[in-house]
Amino acid sequence: MVLEKIQKENDIKELKPEELKPLADEIRQFLIEHVSETGGHLASNLGVVELTIALHLALDLPKDKLIWDVGHQAYTHKLLTGRRDGFETLRQYGGMSGFPKRKESSCDAFNTGHSSTSISAGLGYAAARDIKGEKYNVVSVIGDGSMTGGMAFEALNNAARLKSNFIIILNDNNMSISENVGGMSRYLNGLRTAEAYTELKKGVEDKLKRIPVQGEKIVDQIRKTKSGIKQLFVPGMLFEDMGITYLGPVDGHDIRQLYKTLQEAKRVNHAVLVHVRTKKGKGYVPAEEEPSRFHGVGPFDAETGETKGSKGKDSYTDVFSKVLCSAAKEREDVAAITAAMADGTGLARFAGRYPHRFFDVGIAEEHAVTFAAGLAAGGMKPVVAVYSSFLQRAYDQIIHDVCLQDLPVMFAVDRAGLVGSDGETHQGIFDLSFLSMIPNMTVMSPKNRWEMADMVRFGIGYPHPIALRYPRGEAYEGLEKFREPIVYGKSEMIYEESDLAVLFVGHMAELAEAVRSGLKEKGYSCSLVNARFVKPLDTEMLERLSEKHRYVMILEENIETGGYGEQVLAYVAGRGLPMKVRPVGIPDQFVEHGDIGSLRSMIGMEKDRLIKQIEEECR
Repeated sequence: MVLEKIQKENDIKELKPEELKPLADEIRQFLIEHVSETGGHLASNLGVVELTIALHLALDLPKDKLIWDVGHQAYTHKLLTGRRDGFETLRQYGGMSGFPKRKESSCDAFNTGHSSTSISAGLGYAAARDIKGEKYNVVSVIGDGSMTGGMAFEALNNAARLKSNFIIILNDNNMSISENVGGMSRYLNGLRTAEAYTELKKGVEDKLKRIPVQGEKIVDQIRKTKSGIKQLFVPGMLFEDMGITYLGPVDGHDIRQLYKTLQEAKRVNHAVLVHVRTKKGKGYVPAEEEPSRFHGVGPFDAETGETKGSKGKDSYTDVFSKVLCSAAKEREDVAAITAAMADGTGLARFAGRYPHRFFDVGIAEEHAVTFAAGLAAGGMKPVVAVYSSFLQRAYDQIIHDVCLQDLPVMFAVDRAGLVGSDGETHQGIFDLSFLSMIPNMTVMSPKNRWEMADMVRFGIGYPHPIALRYPRGEAYEGLEKFREPIVYGKSEMIYEESDLAVLFVGHMAELAEAVRSGLKEKGYSCSLVNARFVKPLDTEMLERLSEKHRYVMILEENIETGGYGEQVLAYVAGRGLPMKVRPVGIPDQFVEHGDIGSLRSMIGMEKDRLIKQIEEECR
């Protein structure tokens, strides 16, 4: 096997040219076999195998800096930097991350996980290099999807001012480019970046500028004429007009052409964008046919592409999707917004039924929120469905454009709490804290599937900003007989006893119920309370608990700092209520990748440990 010859970074340079295609084939087979067992991002990685090979041939890692936008396409990069054995533990607790991680390898120049960041980070590297007088190449790889994010264009605008080399790879797996244009552009690329051409152009310009009075005007006219001609043959004039040299499009599966173009790009003494066209899922028919399904996938049968295991019960996302569609049928003012996550957030169903009220704004969370604010100001009831970790990107817009104006925007905050294998960049563990501190915002979280449905309806009918926070995965079906109507700002007393109490937020219901049952088996009297609303705080419930309870444990899958538990603790302490409060959440740390069970064990959110803690603190 050719792949076995790759033990560390730069080993690829020792291979013979004829070994590169077999290497690409072996990498694809390796990824299919391993991701089918562990789950992970498959289609995006299969699409950049040749591009990654070419980059590793053209660069000297880790001296040169290679930055992957989002990073879910970096598996081949990990293989070519000697991390083949790590794939046995891909995305598992204590194992190899599914994203680039600086602490994992010196060849991972920048931690990534969210989109549209690579150009900014690469530009920062290039500026640091120039200030320190160092010599190395900086390459940022960004997908066409990530280019819909405004941050990418902010960075491009800044990159145009750079006076030294900086390479941006636009990995385009969607745009159609005709062959004749591609052939013409390849010819022009080689001509325009050749050293002889560059020197000739500079010499001619210098001589023309010396002509008295008219010299500068002649140069300007030539530039305008040249730009007009280029628009007939060369795509990417947007980048050229910004001052960024455009090379491409290049066949992203032609290693030889990719390598040649990268060598040309390294000769440009300012920012240069290389447009590479790839096929997502290449080399694996199921992924080529359904690239979205194989973007992020669980374990599957490598032969058929079918997901392993039987289809589970409805997830919280499924419940949200169904109830939202039902509400939209009754109310024509209900609109739905996603930031390029229609499938993940469950809005694909809504899009199919109500296309004129569905808006996919691309990877642009900031725009999504302010767009929703405009819809609300115009008399609509917009619902923004977004993952918790991505909602962070629009925090200013939530405050300034929605809450400050008290507009009726509903936020469906999916993937809240621990999400598992994607790790630190995707854990939704901050939303309760950052949403609760905003005036005019209401925050609620359901205990099970039925309460989820009720809260979706409540949120749609609520005439002010409101966030509904729920986790990934199957909706809990316990506590089904407890379904009191949703009353604004009111908690739900599930079991009312005395002495001890367990107060929980949302999907902590199952753990809270287990803790109470364990305490009951040990002879303790224990109440169980469903918070329902994180904001506003149900102070009446807290006053009521303090009359008959000496101790209350609060369970939330959110960072402890600024979370629901701290709010309760502050109120009880401020009022001098005779009740000890023990908040249990996530410590002041980022949470690594791993399965949910392992992660909860790591942070101490386990039934037996919590029961032991209660017993020790109540002696």
